Amino acid sequence: MEMLSLMQELKENAYPGRGIVIGRSADGKKAVTAYFIMGRSSNSRNRIFAADGEGIRTQAFDPSKLEDPSLIIYAPVRVLGNKTIVTNGDQTDTIYDGLKDGLTFEQSLRSREFEPDGPNYTPRISGVMEVEKGQYDYSMSILKSNNGNPDSCNRYTYSYENPAAGEGHFIHTYMHDGNPLPSFEGEPKLVKIEGDIGEFTHKIWDSLNEENKVSLFVRFIDIDTGVCDTRIVNKNGGSL
Repeated sequence: MEMLSLMQELKENAYPGRGIVIGRSADGKKAVTAYFIMGRSSNSRNRIFAADGEGIRTQAFDPSKLEDPSLIIYAPVRVLGNKTIVTNGDQTDTIYDGLKDGLTFEQSLRSREFEPDGPNYTPRISGVMEVEKGQYDYSMSILKSNNGNPDSCNRYTYSYENPAAGEGHFIHTYMHDGNPLPSFEGEPKLVKIEGDIGEFTHKIWDSLNEENKVSLFVRFIDIDTGVCDTRIVNKNGGSL
């Protein structure tokens, strides 16, 4: 598979929707993830990421302008022991509860489908990273309608053991802008992971479409110690 430039992929797509990147830093020492959200409607754009324990939650930037919270307010990131869960919806909680009850990542998602937002039927994209005493593996999933047919759910899970330094995988909800929005196709894209957390965060944020970008979360986890370094950038309200 050809290794792509993550930044170029973002720059060439005005509306990839929501996206998850998981991989390993160029020096091989850090487990890396990034999650971003974009929006076309005022309701979708009226959001920020806020720290919530070891994870994050989406919140309304201006609560007085919040319309329908059902698909836009959720916890994209939660941590269960040595596992970090990253998703584009409330299936974060489904995976967390499933793993806690002894189910696998894939089994946990069996109870979920794509989002009920026809005619788009936005895919549910998810990832889980497992870091334990120098060992690092991750998996990614996409649940999508069958070419826009809501009667069928197509389920795909991809697992990556001992990922190589400087490599990652990128999955996002939409191929590009459109009406209806076309769902992501194919397996997660192989992309380069470059720079330290500051540079990586800066480059992703600058590569996202200026009009549509909303928020970005980036985390580097030391594979030997489990110590985390996190960045959050919000178009509304800056960063922390």
